[in-house]
Amino acid sequence: MVERRSFLKHAGAGLAAGALAAPAIAQSSSLPTIKWKLASSFPKSLDTLFNAIESVSREVKAATGGKFEIQLFAAGEIVPSAAVLDAVKDGTVDMGQSASYYYVGKDPTFAFDCAVPFGLNSRQQSAWMWAGGGLELMRELFKSYNIYNIPCGNTGVQMGGWFRKEIKTVADMKGLKMRIAGIAGQVMGKLGVVGQQMGAADIYPALEKGTIDAVEWVGPYDDEKLGFNRVAKYYYYPGFWEAGPQLSIYVNLKKWAELPKEYQQILENACANAHVQMQADYDVKNVVALRRLVAGGAQLREFPKDVMVAAQKATYELYDEFSAKYPTFKKVYTQWKKFHDDQNLWFRVAERAYDAFIYSQGTRR
Repeated sequence: MVERRSFLKHAGAGLAAGALAAPAIAQSSSLPTIKWKLASSFPKSLDTLFNAIESVSREVKAATGGKFEIQLFAAGEIVPSAAVLDAVKDGTVDMGQSASYYYVGKDPTFAFDCAVPFGLNSRQQSAWMWAGGGLELMRELFKSYNIYNIPCGNTGVQMGGWFRKEIKTVADMKGLKMRIAGIAGQVMGKLGVVGQQMGAADIYPALEKGTIDAVEWVGPYDDEKLGFNRVAKYYYYPGFWEAGPQLSIYVNLKKWAELPKEYQQILENACANAHVQMQADYDVKNVVALRRLVAGGAQLREFPKDVMVAAQKATYELYDEFSAKYPTFKKVYTQWKKFHDDQNLWFRVAERAYDAFIYSQGTRR
């Protein structure tokens, strides 16, 4: 049993480990009955994001024969979207689901648990977390906040967002009021953008009233649900600040320590399965949604190269500033940067050559 658990733990995402363990757990009368509360940073209407915790809850319950239940609460039902980390830290709830870059105001190092500008794509992020030392580094940080963190989902590279006016040069960014989260807001600030962070429910009204001029969220499927295309027609790509944003599950550290080892393993395996499913769902749903958006009048635009170059320069200036100010950031960034550079060397060989050829050939019948 120990050997099997070890294999499942290190095999990574995609294994239905919880289902395999279910019969043994269900038959054990010595294991306790537990009911936890989980607060999410996302509304139920964003079903691909919320489905991650729904699937975790279902798998954990099934694998424990109903002995371990996780009750789910959407953003605002117990705590506000941006207060999930503190709620878990303080024990207000047992668990949380969030995007860790929401908490860069506490420490910019949190962004590495989600996404940083010009960072890792989704495959690279998963590789860094599970095989490149990232998970160990991030758990050191979260431990100081009384939290045990578990990767649980990735959206893939995101879109650059919806703009009321066309962006042709860096000068067009100056004075632009934009909903943008995390470190990306500070990068855009160096280009003259006035960044604002707000929850999903508040974005559309702000864009409609002109309180903001632009908004980034996730991608076609979620953006269509939130209706941004009805009040801004220019749809930019890529979201260079979110090449592979990871969602995470937070568990109160005391609660995690009290949890039976069997339950711990089941929970981690359920999160790994949800991690893979979220990326798969977005890769299917975004295709259909983008076609609808374009057919409905959305104007696809690629960010001009001078905007990308200026943003990348500003990004690395900011990383140097953070490294000088935050020892934790410097420690993680130093190791992350080496991993990032090594991954770029690898991906530019086989991956880039293959992708470039396929995309250049167009659709064939």
